[in-house]
Amino acid sequence: MSAHIPAAVRHKVSERAKKTLDLVAKFVEEDCIPADAVFEAQIGVGDARWQSHPQILEDLKKKARSLGLWNMFLPVGHYKESPGFTNLEYGLMAEWLGKSRIASEAVNCAAPDTGNMEVLAKYGNEQQKAKWLKPLMDGVIRSAFLMTEPQVASSDARNIEMKIERDGDYYVLNGQKWWSSGAGDPRCKIYVVMGKSDPKNPDPYKQQSVILVPADTPGITIHRMLSVYGYDDAPHGHGHISFKNVRVPKENLVLGEGRGFEIIQGRLGPGRIHHAMRTIGAAERALEWMLARINDPAKTPFGKQLREHGVILEWVARSRIDIDAARMVVLNAAIRMDEEGPKAALKEIAQAKVLAPKVALEVIDRAVQSFGGAGVSQDTPLANMWAQIRTLRLADGPDEVHLRQMGRNESRKGKEIAAKIARQKAKTEELMKQYGAKKQELGANIQATRYGKN
Repeated sequence: MSAHIPAAVRHKVSERAKKTLDLVAKFVEEDCIPADAVFEAQIGVGDARWQSHPQILEDLKKKARSLGLWNMFLPVGHYKESPGFTNLEYGLMAEWLGKSRIASEAVNCAAPDTGNMEVLAKYGNEQQKAKWLKPLMDGVIRSAFLMTEPQVASSDARNIEMKIERDGDYYVLNGQKWWSSGAGDPRCKIYVVMGKSDPKNPDPYKQQSVILVPADTPGITIHRMLSVYGYDDAPHGHGHISFKNVRVPKENLVLGEGRGFEIIQGRLGPGRIHHAMRTIGAAERALEWMLARINDPAKTPFGKQLREHGVILEWVARSRIDIDAARMVVLNAAIRMDEEGPKAALKEIAQAKVLAPKVALEVIDRAVQSFGGAGVSQDTPLANMWAQIRTLRLADGPDEVHLRQMGRNESRKGKEIAAKIARQKAKTEELMKQYGAKKQELGANIQATRYGKN
């Protein structure tokens, strides 16, 4: 909550944001986390899980709106639809949302809707905003983002094969997508789809376009929902979908033909930072469960409580250090985005995207270990948290893609740094001559001292 905002960024957080942060923290801790299990119970079992819409979530949404906790993610200064918070301020709030399965949706800040709303707010025309952005921001419909394809290496988006071909007043789509998150929800009414509209364009970054496809358009087939380490995430789901001669009005194209990469980069940057923000909250909750476990007087392996074993306290200490360090990396990226925009913050966003899940997975794993067999069962949220966070090392671009680009950028400094080191060495030689000094070898000094030669 606001009392625990890191000192380094506290001056950048408005009083209004601090009050809202306190409301978010209270709402998550007292309403959302206790409701997580109820939500799961109301989904039910079998095929009915994909038609469910638990009432408890709607009740939470009503309460959230009454508290003014709604659509906090659109940053001020970048979107006219913004509620007035910066990326930094929302980052602090999103950390709390990451502690609960349903909190983000309860305040209408859940992926993939957040990214899709940003696409529409930033690139959509007035007609597209009226038809799709408004109901998304009102929380009455949901959406899915369709980019990844099963038959190609989608980590390189230039490989995308979904065909988008112009036919008079329509575009015709053919191909398949998977990991279409959100496609399982019966309230999902719109797909944001990336495909190839100009495969012969000599610029491989201008071959793609983004188009809005109503989920009930003829020719769309949802083949299955993919599981994440055995979890199906019903009713949200991750769909494997095919398109066969799917006809979409030309008015549904976003921004224009060949603008797909521009749009997707604008979408994925904020999306990555939002995931990182929520991941810090998941790590905090895992640490809380570990602290509760190691202080349980009923658990006394080898005659001691778990907290009396030194290795356990080291896990706690390392977890606290790792979480606090990752938080600062995430908040630093948010500040850079606020001040210079997502494009200027690519390095900082990539750092947060890679580091936050890595830290969270390590903390969750320590917590699981402290629980023993219970840690991998349904009796704690830890196993599910681990599965969800593990996917983030793949989502929005695998870690390796970001590390490769960061490594390249750092490596480009090599010649300049080598030249600087050479200049420093030359200056050292000049100073040696100026002061009549000679470079001493450590071994020689020891030998001279030992035999009294000094």
